Amino acid sequence: MAQQDLGAARMPSSGLKHVLAAAAVGSALEWYDFFIYGTASALVFGELFFPKSDAAVGGVTLGTLAAYATFAVGFIARPFGGLFFGHFGDRIGRKPMLVATILLVGGGTFLIGLLPTYDAIGIWAPLLLLLMRLLQGFGAGAEYGGAVILAVEFAPPGRRGLYGGFAPMGVTVGNLLAAGVFYVVTLMSKDELLAWGWRIPFLVSLLLLGVGVYIRAKVAETPVFTEIGAKRPPLKAPALEALRRHPRNFLVVIGARLAENGLGYLFPVFGLGYVINTLHMPREVAITGVMLGNGAEIVGILFFSWLSDRIGRRPVYMGGALFSAAFAFPFFLLTNTLDPVLIALAFILIMGIGGGAMFGPQAAYFAELFGPRLRYSGFAFARELGSILAGGPSPFIAALLVAYMAGAPWGVACYVILLSLITAFAVWCGPETNRSDLRADSPEDDLVPAAPPRTAPRVA
Repeated sequence: MAQQDLGAARMPSSGLKHVLAAAAVGSALEWYDFFIYGTASALVFGELFFPKSDAAVGGVTLGTLAAYATFAVGFIARPFGGLFFGHFGDRIGRKPMLVATILLVGGGTFLIGLLPTYDAIGIWAPLLLLLMRLLQGFGAGAEYGGAVILAVEFAPPGRRGLYGGFAPMGVTVGNLLAAGVFYVVTLMSKDELLAWGWRIPFLVSLLLLGVGVYIRAKVAETPVFTEIGAKRPPLKAPALEALRRHPRNFLVVIGARLAENGLGYLFPVFGLGYVINTLHMPREVAITGVMLGNGAEIVGILFFSWLSDRIGRRPVYMGGALFSAAFAFPFFLLTNTLDPVLIALAFILIMGIGGGAMFGPQAAYFAELFGPRLRYSGFAFARELGSILAGGPSPFIAALLVAYMAGAPWGVACYVILLSLITAFAVWCGPETNRSDLRADSPEDDLVPAAPPRTAPRVA
């Protein structure tokens, strides 16, 4: 335990700030790419790529359901991306994988902005859209895990939660940027938006991609990977070893992802479409609510990440899940008032408290559950298996439930409660890790009970 995080402690503060920028800004830029697809699915893809599916059920068009389905299919590629890039991230280093993954997601997003629509090439349009979505998913499957591991393995002693929180904060910033750009383009007339305006957010990603690659290319390899690589050879199959050595932790990650990931996509993606298409509120009201929710989540992520360093990852994470379950019905009661202020408040509370309390401490928690020689593979693969079960299908399932209930959202509220309770139980079954040794091959063997919060000594 005495050697814990010494490499990070010796790092100059200027270098550590660059690492945090690479984790936050890189994730923001890459997940901007990923989230604009979800936003476009809710707003325009149903008309552009699935115009023959224009019937409506319960206020949700079949074209929108088809667009949500392509959003979900992209998640199938994510575990494969997690396996592939996680394998090489554990064998040759974290840094090169961070550059490769951002190139994949950014390149796929830019190409979406160039795609012809259904009116131009027929069935090839949704097929090409699906291909680009799979490319995005393959890269995204390991990007976030790499960004988290970069920040956590550089973090000073006792601050892994806070420093790890910069990666999920970057994800939320990316979502906020996506909503902001779409807010601007939706100020156009509907004809302009459908004709060419929807392409702007995707094409702009090329500039953002250049910034992200530049920042990440300048980051050094993590001290934990360098030190462990000098002492022990890499594992031949780190993903299989992660499952064999840490089966409980592997399952904890999958279960813990259900509410965080499912609700993380359900409210910004389905919630956006619900307010616009089912409640028939102006696009500006819905997008403003999502933007304010993302702003609250940025604050929540940093606060709850910091709090997890003091009181532990598990109580903070479980608190976020239980809050999300309790707020499921109030969220829809607030949005159904059709009051723009209450709609914004609903997004602020569910994303800022429920999302922030889960997403913030999750970064360090998942990294701490696996040893350094299999951390990237175990983190990315287990996390993305959870994405298939929750994040990808959640907007589609929610839209189906609304359609089945003729526009009523109460089935979705029950779905939110189910995901949240499963996550709370999964985290309860897991170990507390906030004082474990990142360099230990089996961190679970090195766990100690979380110490009570430290208080500053009195000064006479």
